[in-house]
Amino acid sequence: MKYPLLLLLTVIICLESNCQNDLHSKRFNQLIIRGATLIKGDGAPPIGPVDIVIEDNKITKITKVGYPGVEIDDKKRPKLKSGGKEIDAFGMYVLPGFIDMHGHIGGGPNVDPEYVFKLWMAHGITTIREPGGRGLNFTMELKRKSEKNSIIAPRIIAYSVFGEGTDNQIITPEDAREWVQQNAKNGADGIKFFGAEPEIMAAALEENNKLGLGSACHHAQLDVTRWNVLNSARAGLTSMEHWYGLPEALFTDRIIQNYPLDYNYANEQDRFEEAGNLWQQAAKPYSDHWNKVMNELIELDFTIDPTFNIYEASRDLHRARRAEWHEDYTLPKLWQFFQPSKVSHGSYWHYWGTEQEVAWRNNYQLWMTFINEYKNRGGRITAGSDSGFIFQLYGFAYIRELELLREAGFHPLEVIKSATLNGAEALNMVDQLGSVREGKLADLIIIEENPLENLKVLYGTGAIKLTEDNKVVRVGGVKYTIKDGYVYDSKKLLAEVKEMVDKAKKEQGFEIKQPGIN
Repeated sequence: MKYPLLLLLTVIICLESNCQNDLHSKRFNQLIIRGATLIKGDGAPPIGPVDIVIEDNKITKITKVGYPGVEIDDKKRPKLKSGGKEIDAFGMYVLPGFIDMHGHIGGGPNVDPEYVFKLWMAHGITTIREPGGRGLNFTMELKRKSEKNSIIAPRIIAYSVFGEGTDNQIITPEDAREWVQQNAKNGADGIKFFGAEPEIMAAALEENNKLGLGSACHHAQLDVTRWNVLNSARAGLTSMEHWYGLPEALFTDRIIQNYPLDYNYANEQDRFEEAGNLWQQAAKPYSDHWNKVMNELIELDFTIDPTFNIYEASRDLHRARRAEWHEDYTLPKLWQFFQPSKVSHGSYWHYWGTEQEVAWRNNYQLWMTFINEYKNRGGRITAGSDSGFIFQLYGFAYIRELELLREAGFHPLEVIKSATLNGAEALNMVDQLGSVREGKLADLIIIEENPLENLKVLYGTGAIKLTEDNKVVRVGGVKYTIKDGYVYDSKKLLAEVKEMVDKAKKEQGFEIKQPGIN
């Protein structure tokens, strides 16, 4: 059997500010991925071998070129044009680029975007929705550079935090409408809400929808008593993050969650400990009220982005803080930010113990039951990471999110669909992204292992495997990430991140130590 030689793709990777020779990855006038097994992203089962033709930034042809175990007839394959390139992907898998629906560029300690972007891209994340970060101007500048491919970065969908960028307090519905109008003029793709007075939320969402922009909400406990997820969805919110506000919509015997009388929201051990008891106060799964709320949200075409991974340390702190990638890929300032603190957001390990973890495990079971059934009834579930907090690292945490969707009951094909097509639908970009189809943009992942059999092969550190001769090896890790038709060596990106981390550790004389150990 004859296959084209794997041509060397020399990928010069750097951010604009660091490029010595102004060199970047090339977008070839024609790129053909040969002989791969295709996972389309729309729920269809894998098919292969196929040849995928990309011209500039478009998928122009997908051709089934044979059958498993049968020699390919080269005469039936798409022809390579002059100046074109080929990737021999026989035995490999091609997927759509992943969409992270909750990606902060820098997280709590505001780490360098180059570090964040390379970790995302190394894990096949080619589009991120940033639900508020260091301000719209900061995000828009990076978005413009990403659109030009003058930096190595995912496509950025920029959401402003409601009320940011103005010194004027939003007091009236008219104030809210004016801010929303200005936000659209500033170029934002949408708004991230945390909550506000009901009349303010209603006015802002109405105006935002008139302008055709997206919306998301983290329903913070400070406002959720009078405005929960169901209120938001009815008012036109297009998506929710995490799960706050959803149990409150499911309450049947109370209006306010059962706060201890010495509770203080500013004390994050209080805040997150009690959050772990919320689902147990909601209506029972499949009860009349539970069904009624779910069905109404689905009828409203409401998107849920659960971000299971970001709270996983709450149910297993040891696992989260001992993840193997921290040693090589977590920057010192990020590791320090994760440590127990009364100041850093998400560092609520004041005295986190068995009782808190057991409550959170029960919380996850109820939460996952709702999410899985929501998907089963036709509701849209997406994948988001919220990295940079609570021991969750960019890229790696996104793959963990996929594993947790699988734990919730999703078939692996449903997991991939949540990570690709569902995200594109939620962003109103389904005509461009989310599945591997002719006419769509060339955002793709190439990997040597089958991710449906084992999602762990998507981690940059790969998966552990035992060979026939009893040798332990690592397999997997994304091989190539293709964004806007540009090809990136994903493992080279990871190596460059490790260099950044090694350099920072050397300069600071830093080594990772577990909390409380000198």
